[in-house]
Amino acid sequence: MFFDPATFPFTRHLEHHWQAIALEFESIRPDLVEWAHRDLYGNGWQVYGLYGFPDGSAIAGNVARCPLTAALVEEWIPGHGAVGFSVLQPRTCLRPHIGYQGEFLRCHLGLIVPPGDCGIEVDGERRGWEEGKTLVFNDRLRHEAWNGTERERVLLLVDFVP
Repeated sequence: MFFDPATFPFTRHLEHHWQAIALEFESIRPDLVEWAHRDLYGNGWQVYGLYGFPDGSAIAGNVARCPLTAALVEEWIPGHGAVGFSVLQPRTCLRPHIGYQGEFLRCHLGLIVPPGDCGIEVDGERRGWEEGKTLVFNDRLRHEAWNGTERERVLLLVDFVP
């Protein structure tokens, strides 16, 4: 289940600053780590956390390296949980899964989105990402994501309380 991003005012602030957020991502790119739950994907999913799950506590050193992104989160998303960068390498699929239970919704801001077979399916509904645009969905429903292209896909991921 997807939601209209315009329903959540913070999405327009993320979209307005997406290129600056993408530049901050480039500065931390060397420090990406593999997502811990390898059973979901095998290889090819890297992350860089700014705020931890589930309480949204700052990962101090990481937040300091992305000051604009952190300032946007602090100012516009007071009920946030986890926030971080998510990278799917070429030909990587995240198997169908259900997110953690709780009251959060998930927002994805497209930073680098290759053309072609790259998308997400939530509860049977498929969408693709767009650079500079947000998608909002219920992570607690069965969902999967894939990057069937030859280029990486990069998002800013934000969990928030609606």
